[in-house]
Amino acid sequence: MRKLFLALSIILLSGGVVMAQGKKGKKGKDKDKGEQLVIESAANATPTNLSALPAAPATTLKVEDLDFTDVVHDFGTVMEGPDASCVFTFKNNGKEPIIIQKAQPSCGCTVPSFSSEPVAPGATGKIDVAYHTKGKPNAFSKSITVVSNAGTKVLTIKGTVEKAPVSSVPENTSMMKTTN
Repeated sequence: MRKLFLALSIILLSGGVVMAQGKKGKKGKDKDKGEQLVIESAANATPTNLSALPAAPATTLKVEDLDFTDVVHDFGTVMEGPDASCVFTFKNNGKEPIIIQKAQPSCGCTVPSFSSEPVAPGATGKIDVAYHTKGKPNAFSKSITVVSNAGTKVLTIKGTVEKAPVSSVPENTSMMKTTN
C-alpha cells in the first residue's frame, strides 16, 4: 500500500510540474527590454521562427584543412606486454584555428591523447595513440575517429602482437615472502 501511495504521489507531482511549466511558458516578460516574448516548444517550431535562433558560427574550414601526414600507422610485429605507441601529426592548412574536440577509439585497448588548445593556421598538432598489447596476441587493426571544427577524420593503427615467451621459472604467487 505504501509503494502504491508513493508511486501515485510521484506521478501527481510530475504532472503538476509539467502543467506548471506549460502555463508559465506561454508569455513572459523580458525584464531587460520590457518586450513580450512568446516561448514555443521545439515541436511547434516553424521555419519562420527558427530564423530568430542564434546561428552556429560560420567557418571556412574544410576537412581537407586537417592534413595528417599519415592516416595509417603499421606497427609491424610487436612483443606482447609493453604498450605500442605512435604519434599522428597534422598541419592546419586552413585560415582559422583548428580545435580537436574528441578522438574516439574503436575499443578500450586503444588510448588517444591530444591537446584541446587551438592549432593556428599553418601550425602543426599531434595526436598520441597507445595500444595495450598485454593479453592480446594476434593481428589487430583499430580506428580512432578524430572530430574537430574542420570535420571528422579516421586514423588507423594496425600490426601483429607476438605472444610473449613463457618463462621457464614458475611465477611465485605465494603471499609469503621468500628470502635468499
